[in-house]
Amino acid sequence: MKAALVFVSALAVVAVSAAEEKYTTKYDNVNLDDILGNDRLFNSYAQCLLEDGDANCTADGKELKRIIPDALSNQCAKCNEKQKEGTRKVLKHLINHKPDVWAQLKAKYDPDGTYSKKYEDKEKELRE
Repeated sequence: MKAALVFVSALAVVAVSAAEEKYTTKYDNVNLDDILGNDRLFNSYAQCLLEDGDANCTADGKELKRIIPDALSNQCAKCNEKQKEGTRKVLKHLINHKPDVWAQLKAKYDPDGTYSKKYEDKEKELRE
């Protein structure tokens, strides 16, 4: 009985730890189409991601800025399906409609081209 309790407790700790390995879902309901379709909103997010500080960032912009390096390094392994779909939508928009911003983001978050090389095939898939 005592061993079973210890085992169940250990499983609970593992489950909580595994849950912490994912990115927050707090911003999963942000309407990406509204942002991508509105130059003022889009430019605000782009400015946030490109500047060194967080002064011009919304809460969700700060969170995105914080997780980009980790998501790049682990192929978005901590993303849920909705986040992966959103990432794909935003990247496709950047690559096809905002190549100047895409180039600036790549220069900031991938200055040595490591991720560009790693994700080259995925970028080609997103090109229209």
